[in-house]
Amino acid sequence: MKVVNVKTETFTEEVENSKEPMMIDFYATWCGPCKMVGQVIDEIAKEYDGNVKICKIDVDAEPELAVKYRIMSVPTILTMRNGEVIKRVTGARTKNNIISMLDELK
Repeated sequence: MKVVNVKTETFTEEVENSKEPMMIDFYATWCGPCKMVGQVIDEIAKEYDGNVKICKIDVDAEPELAVKYRIMSVPTILTMRNGEVIKRVTGARTKNNIISMLDELK
C-alpha cells in the first residue's frame, strides 16, 4: 500500500471517513528524526499492504491539522480506529516499536 499524503482538503475523506485502522505520521521536512522514521514507515507500508492505512501529514504545510491533534513536536505517530486516536507517541521509534503499535490495532 502506498503512503497517503493527507492535506487539509482530503482529511475528511482520508481520515475521518475511513473505516480502516490507520497510522498517521506527523512530520516536518526539516526534521532529521522525521526522515529516519519516514523511511521506516515506507517499509512498513509495503509489509502491511491492505491491513492498515498509512498516512503522513506535513505539519508545516498543514498547520491546522497539527493543531487539531495537538502536535507539539515531530515526529509524532498516531494510531487510529474509526476516527478515534488509539495511541500517540512522539520522537523517533524503531521499526519494531512502530510494528507493535500497528499490531495493537488488530
